[in-house]
This record gives sequence, C-alpha cells and structure tokens, in this order.
Amino acid sequence: MNSTPLVLPPGEFDAFIFDCDGTLADSMPTHYRAWQAALKEHSADFPEAMFYELGGTPTPRVVEILNERHGYNLPVEDTVNRKEAIFMELSGEVAAVEPVVALAKEWYGKKPLAVASGGHRRVVLATLRGLGIANLFQVIVTSEDYLRGKPHPDPFLEAASKLGVRAEKCLVFEDTQIGIAAATAAGMASVLVQAQRLNG
Repeated sequence: MNSTPLVLPPGEFDAFIFDCDGTLADSMPTHYRAWQAALKEHSADFPEAMFYELGGTPTPRVVEILNERHGYNLPVEDTVNRKEAIFMELSGEVAAVEPVVALAKEWYGKKPLAVASGGHRRVVLATLRGLGIANLFQVIVTSEDYLRGKPHPDPFLEAASKLGVRAEKCLVFEDTQIGIAAATAAGMASVLVQAQRLNG
C-alpha cells in the first residue's frame, strides 16, 4: 500500500495543497478511537461508516451533525475539546501516508506547499510535527482560518491566497469525497489519495 506511486493529473501546477488527516497522516483510525472514547462518556454512539462519510468535516460541525441525526444533546465545545485531548494522547501512534509524504519532500524547496485541514491548529500541528514534516509547508490552514469548512472551497482558497498562487494552478491531495468536492468548488485539480491507496 505504502509503495504505490500516486498518479497525478496532466498539466503544470504552481503549488500543491494537502489535506492532513488521511492524506499526509494515516490518522483516521486514531481520530475514530478518540471520538469513541469521548462519546462513550455521554453514552453516545458514532457509527464507523458515518465517521468516514463525514471525513473532512470540521470537528464542531461533526458534533452538531451527531446531535441532529441522533437526537443527542452533546455540548459542542466540550465534546470537541475532550475528543481532541484524547487524540493528542494517542497521536504517537499515527504513521505517515508514505507516497504522499514522499511527494511533499520531493517538492519541498521547488514548489510552494500548503496544508488545508478541517482540524484545529494545535491538533494539525501536533500531527505534522509528530511525523517530522511540519517544516515542509509554507502555509498551514486550519479551521480557525475560515468560516465555511469543506465541502465549501474556503480552506483551499485561503491556502492558495496565502501562497500567492491562483486557484486554478494548485493541485490538491485529499482522501475524502467531501475534500474533493471542496477542491472542485475552488477550481482546483485534485488527487483522491484514498482511492490510490486502496487500489494499490
């Protein structure tokens, strides 16, 4: 799985934008464990299929969706803080998605690189630092930097703006359909990392 090269779309790109969880970091199983532990304290359930369906959705919005769909009354801010604290405790087990990280390392110093994530800054930075790759990216955009999360284009447009590169000249790497939809809405070409890994 980790040795399969990624197939990039044709064309020349001036910058590359990466999602973090599931794209650079094989962190989704760890995030799910953290969700389960946090929600267990409220006797709430988060089906695994729903978790992956919501991949790329900002964390507070996930809590709101759980409340809407299941009739829970989870306190949004407290639940998010608890989930993220548990994830931070478990973050040492997160591994790199090697083909994607290898590309980022190859392009470092040659092309502008950014991360555009739906996660909170401290969690995203902890993940990137844990993998030893935080220094590769000139720009790191997190949920604090925009109003509308994926599938809206805002995270990727913010990253492109901070890089100083036109949206249509950026290539996005994502592992969820929500993220791909956001890239498309931003007018950017994209690579679906999950499909590449599963097909490999």
